[in-house]
Amino acid sequence: MAAICHPFLLMLFHALVRAPGSKLPRTNITISAIVLICTLGLPLIGLLIACRPAIQPGLRRLAYAAVAAPTLYVFLGVVQGMFSSRLPDPVVWCILWLAATAFAFAKPRGEPTSMAGMRIARWRVAHGISAALLCAYILFHLANHLTGLLGPSTHSAVMDVGRKIYRAPVIEPVLILLFLFQAGSGLWLAWRWSNTVQDFYRSFQIASGFYLSVFVLGHMNSVFLYARTYLRIPTDWNFATGAPTGLIHDPWNIRLVPHYALAVFLVLSHLASGLRVVLIAHGVELTATNRLWAAGVVASGLIATAIIAGMCGVRI
Repeated sequence: MAAICHPFLLMLFHALVRAPGSKLPRTNITISAIVLICTLGLPLIGLLIACRPAIQPGLRRLAYAAVAAPTLYVFLGVVQGMFSSRLPDPVVWCILWLAATAFAFAKPRGEPTSMAGMRIARWRVAHGISAALLCAYILFHLANHLTGLLGPSTHSAVMDVGRKIYRAPVIEPVLILLFLFQAGSGLWLAWRWSNTVQDFYRSFQIASGFYLSVFVLGHMNSVFLYARTYLRIPTDWNFATGAPTGLIHDPWNIRLVPHYALAVFLVLSHLASGLRVVLIAHGVELTATNRLWAAGVVASGLIATAIIAGMCGVRI
């Protein structure tokens, strides 16, 4: 139900903020802020349900999928646009989630724990290595988005410098392959780990990994297929922020706010979760690692807030 409500909350938000330049009553501003926070907070319901020990694997996987609802809805909208579908996105969304719910109630087919553990260990190492290789690009990309607080021209200048490296004919294909492997291995690990109940830290790592895997596949589809091939437009600041209308006042673009904000928050938090596992494996005291993880999650939230504020027009 939390996932199904997602597009309708976005529609309610758009109805409250009205057109650009409209003078909004304080009540509208307050309610619209609450609604937008709900679109960011509803995925937490999926995480909390996934932690419950008394549910079967199919329902646990549905809960993890609900965490990724904001990015799945953007993915759906882009695919709908590419195929010029006449069915409204919310209608297709509801049909897909009802079908997913019915599938989740099907009798699960579990895998023996020993076999799953052996396979997960190998894939986890490969997944971590590819993540380490991608860290330089990811951190530069997020730092580039932070410069949006200084204005589009600063963001574009930094991006032009970075693109000379990561769009080089030798480097870009390698990055694409690494991201595809990261998404594919992340989904495989999430599927295997969701076969049994996990503690909160591992459940958070699974949920964030599932979100990021879907985000990577959807983002690559939006950039490489939809923008560059289908629309033949540059994937610059204007593309990311839905210019000229922007993210806030456009009924379609508003879905990008939780999509981007949660992606930034979860990619950094996911890295913090991976670091926590590595530190525990090397004998670091559990309380210290948990505190470090919590600090990383808080920092991730602050960075995500700053980036999405810049994309919505805040300047310093």
